[in-house]
Amino acid sequence: MGVPRKGIVSRASPRSTGRQPVELEPGTPAAGARARPAAFLDRDGTLNEAVPDPISGAPESPLAPEDVRLLPGAAASVRELSAAGYLVICVSNQPAAAKGKITVEQVLAAHERVLELLAQEGADIDASRLCLHHPDGVASELAGSCRCRKPEPGMLLDAARALGIDLASSWMLGDTDSDISAGRAAGCRTVLLEYPGSAHKRLGVVQPDLIAADLADGVRQLLDRRPR
Repeated sequence: MGVPRKGIVSRASPRSTGRQPVELEPGTPAAGARARPAAFLDRDGTLNEAVPDPISGAPESPLAPEDVRLLPGAAASVRELSAAGYLVICVSNQPAAAKGKITVEQVLAAHERVLELLAQEGADIDASRLCLHHPDGVASELAGSCRCRKPEPGMLLDAARALGIDLASSWMLGDTDSDISAGRAAGCRTVLLEYPGSAHKRLGVVQPDLIAADLADGVRQLLDRRPR
C-alpha cells in the first residue's frame, strides 16, 4: 500500500473498538487549539455516484474501486469548504461487509478510491468515519446495533472529540433522512441533497435547515449564510 494518504490510515490497521466506527483520520488537534467548524459529508449520493446493486438493481455503494465515480462538482465543493475554513469529514454507513457481500478490506479499498479521485482534483478530506455495522448483518462481528450507524450521531460526535470540532457551527450534508437526523442529533445545521438515486430514503420525517439539488448547490447555500 505504501505510505497512507492524508485522511486515511493503512487499510490493514483502521482504528476501531467494539461498536465504534472505523476511524480514518490524520491525527488529533494540538493542545489548546481553538475549536473549528466542520462540514460533515455523506459519501454515496453526495461525493460519488451510487451504483446498481448486482442482485436487486437498487442504487447502492460501489463495491469495488473501479466502480467509483465522483459526482459532478464534488471535488470543487470540497475545495470550497476547505478554503472557507471548514474541516471536511466524511461520515458514511458502509454495511456491505456486515451483509456478507464483500470483505472489510474491500469496503476500505472502495473508500480509498473515493479519496484518491478527490485528491487528484486537489480536494482533500481531512478525516473519515465509516460505520461497518448493520442490525441484520450476517457477519457476527459486524451484526447488531451500534452507536455509529446513522441516524445515530456517533460518527460525528467521535470526530468532534478527536479533532476539536465546534458542532454548533458545523454542517451535515447528505442525501437521506438518516443524514439529517444524525446531524440534528449532533447539534449541527443540516443540508438535504436531492440525489435522484436515494429519493426512497427521503420520506420527509425530519426537516433540514436547507434543501439543495446537489453538493455544489448545498455548499453555495451554506456559504451564503455565513456572517459577513
